[in-house]
Amino acid sequence: MFLHQPTVLRRRAATLGLAALLTAAPAALTTPAPASALASTPTHPRYAAGTRLSDVRVLARFDRAAGQAAESIALEPGGGAVIGMIPGRQVVRVARDGAVQVLVTMPLPPGGGGTTPVIGDPVVTGVARSDSGAVYFLYSSGQGGLTGIWQVRHSGAPQLVVPLPADTMPNALVIDGERDRFLVTDSTGGRIWQAPLRGGEATVWSADPVLAPGAFFGANGMKIHDGAVWASNSDHGTIVRIPVTKGGGSGRAEVRATGLQGIDDFDFTGRGTEILAAINQSSKLVRVAADGTHETLLDAQDGMQGTTAVAVRGHRAYVTNGANLVGNDSNLLLAKLQRR
Repeated sequence: MFLHQPTVLRRRAATLGLAALLTAAPAALTTPAPASALASTPTHPRYAAGTRLSDVRVLARFDRAAGQAAESIALEPGGGAVIGMIPGRQVVRVARDGAVQVLVTMPLPPGGGGTTPVIGDPVVTGVARSDSGAVYFLYSSGQGGLTGIWQVRHSGAPQLVVPLPADTMPNALVIDGERDRFLVTDSTGGRIWQAPLRGGEATVWSADPVLAPGAFFGANGMKIHDGAVWASNSDHGTIVRIPVTKGGGSGRAEVRATGLQGIDDFDFTGRGTEILAAINQSSKLVRVAADGTHETLLDAQDGMQGTTAVAVRGHRAYVTNGANLVGNDSNLLLAKLQRR
């Protein structure tokens, strides 16, 4: 998640009203969203060799007025996805046909919130899905006993799996299946935490200076790839690579791309270390080449509004627009990858 300034989310929450976020009509949140064409091909003619997008369309639209600002993506078998929502404090499931189902809505903390680091209001951020099908998500409230990694249960009542310190701002959630652990970026603390997949105590995996924030958010999106943990830094506009040591620890970090101010989440295209990155602040989806150079594939002219996350599977890319800076069209896009 990336917001250009802390007051943005507070202003939106005040406008919407926290009561409206908690009491929105279920039908409005679960009505299937019609799929519609967004763009058949990228609109920008200036391209070097690299992955392109085609058949870009809206798979699902969300209820932005009820706080459903799409933030994060965890893909499911069969073409569906789980999406984290800010500031609605929700996790939703999007079926292959675009139908939207609310899985959980997190309660407000005692006192109504206002204590989440930097942004104030409590938020659901990263989501992840294990190989066994368990769905996990991050909740940040600025209060102990609520901030941490939660699991969505079939009973509908979420369960806290890994508590995190109240002064953290957990943002991206990744499951490191090889080492049976969670990894979590801490955007305000400039750290990456680790915790056992079975649950328990979290410890700092890396606090390398390249993860530190400037005035707002540091470490944000995160992926495991090519024997390393990769993370974006929103304030500094960078993507960094941190090698994983033989024992599972963190090696020396290196900056692999710059000039990406406002970067949020990202994913690899399947072509080596080529990346698709969501630039939240300027509403763009960009391709980052292996040498760190980058070009815009989609922007506001193509319907991007506060672009937050990217997830790639095979020849398909899923992209969320949170509409948290401009517009009100919070949605999940689906596109085909063309590798050339």
